[in-house]
Amino acid sequence: MAERGTDRGLILVTGATGYIGGRLVSRLVAAGRAVRCLVRDPDRLQGRAWQGDVDVVVGDVLDAKTLDSAMDGVSVAYYLVHSLGSSDFHARDVAAARNFGAAAAAAGVDRIIYLGGLAESAPGLSEHLRSRQQTGDALREAGVPVTEFRAGVIVGSGSLSFEMIRYLTERVPVMVCPRWVYTRTQPIGIREVLDYLTTALDVPESRGRIVEIGGADVVTYGDMMMIYAEARGLKRWMVPVPVLTPRLSSLWVNLVTPIPGAIARPLVEGLRNENVVHDPSAAELFPAISPVTYRTSVARALEQLGASGVESAWSDALSSSQKDVKPVVLTNSEGIVREHRQRIVTASPAAVFRTFTGLGGEHGWLYMDRAWRLRGLADRLIGGVGLRRGRRDPDRLRVGDALDFWRVEAIDPDRTLRLRAEMKVPGRAWLEFHAAPRDDGRTLLSQTAFFAPKGLSGWLYWYGLYPVHRVIFSGFIDAIARRAEEFGRSEAM
Repeated sequence: MAERGTDRGLILVTGATGYIGGRLVSRLVAAGRAVRCLVRDPDRLQGRAWQGDVDVVVGDVLDAKTLDSAMDGVSVAYYLVHSLGSSDFHARDVAAARNFGAAAAAAGVDRIIYLGGLAESAPGLSEHLRSRQQTGDALREAGVPVTEFRAGVIVGSGSLSFEMIRYLTERVPVMVCPRWVYTRTQPIGIREVLDYLTTALDVPESRGRIVEIGGADVVTYGDMMMIYAEARGLKRWMVPVPVLTPRLSSLWVNLVTPIPGAIARPLVEGLRNENVVHDPSAAELFPAISPVTYRTSVARALEQLGASGVESAWSDALSSSQKDVKPVVLTNSEGIVREHRQRIVTASPAAVFRTFTGLGGEHGWLYMDRAWRLRGLADRLIGGVGLRRGRRDPDRLRVGDALDFWRVEAIDPDRTLRLRAEMKVPGRAWLEFHAAPRDDGRTLLSQTAFFAPKGLSGWLYWYGLYPVHRVIFSGFIDAIARRAEEFGRSEAM
């Protein structure tokens, strides 16, 4: 049985602004660990729930001289950096890892924990996967013991490989499938990956080991898409073709998913290599971790298809200065489209909150109210609820209230209101308002429309109506800002 509590000193995490790193820091902080984050831009940590609980050091793994202060007093260092997307990512990854390993050795760091890629080291290994394995070798060169976890597809809302599966399945009813679609892989849930990464701190036997980790079943990429489609209630058909080059496949991925071509191509090339666990050491070293099936991991990921699962997106836009406030940001990730707008309002958060919680019912919707009523009429004609429900109280809302064709899903007094759409749409939709106080006495008003499309019809619906939504929502937030300022002036009298 392994000793417990082996590594209780200061923990350094690189990649804290990334998908794995951000979640790992949250876990470590919750467990009471002392954490330091090495980041190039500390502003990118703004709004993280754990930001005030960690020590932040500015540095860059490609700049060796910036690493000495980051390593001072560190017991264990997590290396979660990857240069995928740059044209020379392989060389950059190896150089960065050598810098990091040398700095760790000079500072007397006890161990490095690294998350790499799962694949057999054999001829034909893609440049992406070869780079992940050579990064582990580079970390070991300076002599610091490395625990290297090797994982294939990580299943979680927001992970790169899973998002590719998600968007291809959602948007393409008939999929032309090249050979890589039938490559075997052993996908693992994000929860289990984080379990391995955190538990390794208390398993000294994992020092200096390469540990292959995977889920409970081995499937093909085609299986993953069909299981995802089944979970979403989508009908999908797969048409195999004998050849389809990685270049053409990556262009297709770039076209129908949010993943840019520079990332898609090395990723697709890596799909030709099997990602299957052959070494059973993970079960021996970490007997308390029980990997789940791909279906279970998908079900967990789909739980994030809700506005409440992406509330951290608000923090990305909050700013302390007028010049940094972007009027509109359209993003597409984790299966959800977000159309985010914000305005600076010369009024208190309470006045802004009073304005957006007073919408609907007999008050109307402040801007292009006829268009809202026309949308309600169209909804009724196809069997929806329309606008006939109004609101329970003309001035007050509570969670669960009907509000025309919305339902109040969340309220934070004087700050936030989130509405869930109950009109008939090919997907799920939310509208969220947020009032944040500023140092200058004014308020940052944020308005975000969230839409989780279901299948191709959902995407066609969103982008087909986007020109109309853009006009309405832009005028809508301006009208809310004006009304709030009127309330503010009346309060000051």
